[in-house]
Amino acid sequence: MYMKNILIVFTGGTFSMMIDPKTGGAVPRFSGDELLAKIPEVKTLANITCFDFGNYPGPHMTPKLMMELSQTIKRKISNNNYDGVIIIHGTDTLEETAYFLDLTIKTSLPIVVTGSMRNSSEPDWDGPRNLINSLQVILSDNSNNMGVLVCLNDEINAASEVTKIFSDGLGTFQSLDFGALGFVQQGRVIYNRLPRCLETIDTNDLNTNVDLITAYAGMNEKFFRFSADSGVEGIVVQALGVGNVPPAAFEGIKYASEKNIPIVLVSRCPAGETDYIYSYPGAGVHLHNLGVMFTDFLNGQKARIKLMLALGKTKDKNKLTKLFERTSSLGSYC
Repeated sequence: MYMKNILIVFTGGTFSMMIDPKTGGAVPRFSGDELLAKIPEVKTLANITCFDFGNYPGPHMTPKLMMELSQTIKRKISNNNYDGVIIIHGTDTLEETAYFLDLTIKTSLPIVVTGSMRNSSEPDWDGPRNLINSLQVILSDNSNNMGVLVCLNDEINAASEVTKIFSDGLGTFQSLDFGALGFVQQGRVIYNRLPRCLETIDTNDLNTNVDLITAYAGMNEKFFRFSADSGVEGIVVQALGVGNVPPAAFEGIKYASEKNIPIVLVSRCPAGETDYIYSYPGAGVHLHNLGVMFTDFLNGQKARIKLMLALGKTKDKNKLTKLFERTSSLGSYC
């Protein structure tokens, strides 16, 4: 019986941690091989190659490290006969790295990002189950051509759709707009639908000089002015509701726009899309008339990832707009 060749890339996160007796808190501890030794079932399911990219807690992951990780994976799947890739990652920034990989790796091979909400010192350590489930996803032929997937808590989600919604719950990764793609049940991989959107941005460069600013009641223009005056090269605005800001904040966005800084707008709501349907002071119609780019179902952190990559490819405003805004009267974004 043919056993698939799977690359498992360890980047760290809670999955690799244990309680430090000196501090009483969880810290990075185990390498990839040491972790696999704790989960012997993995090597009975496939031919496993282990690669230690690093041992980073989730908050230590940066866009530059994400680019290095993406290039490493592309190089390894190009030079080796792998049937799929699993990335172990810290959950705090997992959705950002997964989306980064989704936008930068174009392959038919299944790529799954997973992690753990509990560390190895806890009795309910969920790392082993998440890894085995991720392996089952890789082994399913139905997982080909699905883009980068995220698999935790028995659920399979698209990297472009999933977000972390609970600070410490096992079921934290959910796709609030469309629901999970599928699930893993007793080794069976069951899909209910395809990802809504698959897209890649063909670039080896990125511009990390992009700010993320969240609107709030009574907000004024100071943060936008400060950002623009600091030399920022892109701004993502998490607006109120469907895409509106307080009137004083609008003046700050206008100030940044007049400096020709690309501005992308998302909603601070956890689900739903943006649209320019209101025209009172500070509302979406006036923002869009400034040239602010409205996204569909991206949250702020993902829109920032996309803008950094887009700016690594082009600074042409028309091309940027095509990457972010509607491309047809039917509201299709991809």
